[in-house]
Amino acid sequence: MPLSTPAPQPDILVVGAGPAGLAAAIASATKGLQVEVVDAMLPPIDKACGEGLMPDAMRALAGLGFNLNRDLREIENHPLGGIRFLNEQPAASTEAIFPTNPGRGIRRTVLHQLLLDRALALGVRFHWENSVQSIEAISSGHLLRTNRKTLRARYLIGADGHQSRIAAWAGLSEATIYSRRIGLRQHYAIAPWSNLVEVYWSDHGQAYVTPTAPNEVCVAFLSNTKIPSAEQALTNYPTLQRELASATPSSVPRGSITLGRNLRRVTANNIALIGDASGSVDSVTGSGIGLSFRHATALAAALHDDDLSQYQHAHRRIQLPASLMSRGLLLISGSPRLRAQLLHSFERYPIIFERLLQVHIGHRACIFPGIDELLATGLHLLTS
Repeated sequence: MPLSTPAPQPDILVVGAGPAGLAAAIASATKGLQVEVVDAMLPPIDKACGEGLMPDAMRALAGLGFNLNRDLREIENHPLGGIRFLNEQPAASTEAIFPTNPGRGIRRTVLHQLLLDRALALGVRFHWENSVQSIEAISSGHLLRTNRKTLRARYLIGADGHQSRIAAWAGLSEATIYSRRIGLRQHYAIAPWSNLVEVYWSDHGQAYVTPTAPNEVCVAFLSNTKIPSAEQALTNYPTLQRELASATPSSVPRGSITLGRNLRRVTANNIALIGDASGSVDSVTGSGIGLSFRHATALAAALHDDDLSQYQHAHRRIQLPASLMSRGLLLISGSPRLRAQLLHSFERYPIIFERLLQVHIGHRACIFPGIDELLATGLHLLTS
């Protein structure tokens, strides 16, 4: 019986098959690189998430090679036209419409399957139910041992979340944590009453609502303290509670920790981090998955050029605006008086909220003069 020919060593081994890892695999494969992905779980991989893709995330998804007009017709989703803030006490509300293309609400598992199908079509190989046991530097790159096999690759990408084993092994775990909150996600069977992402504010945190289908919304609760149940959390948001009075839960509630975290570095030798492994912003920004898609494009370009220093610089530029927005939203979350004053000002002068939203989603045509200098100053403060 002839011996089988061993598979060639891939250029890239991605640890973690969530959206960040899949995006990294897709972007790298489109650059002609050979990619393999390792994950301890089996798909579909779910996680508590607000499930909204802002317009910048949609642009990044198109940049990964997706034909959005075609691909979105084939999956359950819902268009998102903008964002509305609602303060419970004292009552105030303000909203802003996305200036160009809409965002999309998509269930996390549906998005995961969409990304997985694209990666498979590009020839990415997967090793499911393989948990990392050890990593070793070798002359040709890195050797990774799992509970099932030994794998080799020139580049190693850590897409394995906040508690990244790849980051720890590479000495990249040094970080500044500026927030830590509890999240709880619950889907409800109800026709969306708005095509806006609604963020309800109270002294207990936020609840944000994302339409994900013609007959379903996703509600994500965020708080500084433990959230016993979605039913109890709703009592802190009477307006939202009334909207959901006729709705029934359509999923098992899922909790998570949401961190505001900046790493000093996201690369070391032939190792790079992406997604939550590379730092994160509070979930109320709605930026997490979109940031991962943009990281992936920048990382693939750096891998193609064999220069990870490009990715280090690009990652900082990509992460900074969302980090600044995250800190600002957390500041008003922690001060009822400031929140009331600010949302009242937005209500009186909606153009301010519109401009802030445009900056947040990267609509650069509307960014005011001097923004680059402001971001550079913020970058210095965050990394000093």
